[in-house]
Amino acid sequence: MHADLIIIGAGPAGLAAAAEAHRHGIRDILVLERDNEPGGILNQCIHNGFGLHIYKEELTGPEYAARAFDELRDTSVVVKQDTMVLSVSPDRVLSAINPADGYFEVSAGAIILAMGCRERTRGAIAIPGDRPSGILTAGAAQRYVNIEGCMVGKRVVLLGSGDIGLIMARRMTLEGAEVLACVELMPFSGGLTRNIVQCLQDYNIPLMLSHTITDIRGKNRLQSVTVSKVDDDLRPIPGTETEMECDTLLLSVGLIPENELSKTAGVELDPRTGGPRVTDDTRTTVPGIFACGNVLHVHDLVDNVTLEARKAGRAAARFLREEKSDNAGPARLPNGHGRTHPAPSLTIQTDHNVIYTVPQSFRLPLPDKTADIYFRVRSILRECEIVLTDAAGRIVRRVPKDYMTPGEMEKITLSADALNELGTQTLTLSVVEQEARDD
Repeated sequence: MHADLIIIGAGPAGLAAAAEAHRHGIRDILVLERDNEPGGILNQCIHNGFGLHIYKEELTGPEYAARAFDELRDTSVVVKQDTMVLSVSPDRVLSAINPADGYFEVSAGAIILAMGCRERTRGAIAIPGDRPSGILTAGAAQRYVNIEGCMVGKRVVLLGSGDIGLIMARRMTLEGAEVLACVELMPFSGGLTRNIVQCLQDYNIPLMLSHTITDIRGKNRLQSVTVSKVDDDLRPIPGTETEMECDTLLLSVGLIPENELSKTAGVELDPRTGGPRVTDDTRTTVPGIFACGNVLHVHDLVDNVTLEARKAGRAAARFLREEKSDNAGPARLPNGHGRTHPAPSLTIQTDHNVIYTVPQSFRLPLPDKTADIYFRVRSILRECEIVLTDAAGRIVRRVPKDYMTPGEMEKITLSADALNELGTQTLTLSVVEQEARDD
């Protein structure tokens, strides 16, 4: 089997990438989805607030997923559901399995990775104590309540203040549960400000910053948790313990890009994001393989996932046209990989206030009129400036900001012409606070 373009994942990223590639002339597109329906995590996000940027109206998660899937109607895109991709080789051959076809292999002219992300579990953060029932990730609880129709508990404590956890604090309250507190290890929330207001403050749910859970007790069902304050080094402070009687603990302690398949393909991962290292057009380090959505880095808004996926769809279509324009066919490298692409001309490094950037580099000349750099800051910053400088220390772009928090993605938009003129060098992205500027 062969397809010009294979997209792994039929969530918002995969659907948008498929639609965009089809709009740019690619007709042989195969989308592989391991769930029994397209839409990804959106199918269980029944709250509204999606689509304001892309569709110019407020939608629920399932409504947004339906809109994205509708863009594939009357196209030649084939979506195979209940299909688990087992491996991806560097020369773009996939092995997969599903009930209808059994085990099969398919080669691709290009691949877009859009597998999304998964939640960190109790084992990932090593909470001590008993192992009773009643301990779930926030996403698992969301699926039980919103799709399966099963209530997961009556007295709930939430650990972590990620967006899914904040939304589930409100959802559990609306379903009649008592949410005792949202416990957060860091001195700031990991979720969007609007979710803190709408999901916690509007329902009088306490947010306990600089606290964590240090013990879990319960024989069969969870009976109580111990909450302790932490110091500046995030270590529990003896004597600050508080016991909370509860039957349910929901964990919202971070998301991890789902990159096991990326590793089998030989894609280089960025240890800061947990996703592939990419150029401005979402190319990974393996020729012909692109990445977008939460498999690349964890996004705040699904609208940004869609925009990034559309860029991946355009880039994959452009790559396939370049391959077909080569009359001799794609050249093979000694290791069997497909034709390589030029090395990036511009790379980005960061200062101590910035956790990571996506993309990590640019390929010149840039194909679009503008280029975006997405990044997160390491701590809450006020009265600061985003400063991008070239290798000689000259300022390329400066953007003042009143407030920045790690829970919200930041973005600066640059002129492609300005970047093209810079040529091969390293740019530095910094966030400078008011005090440092005064000094």
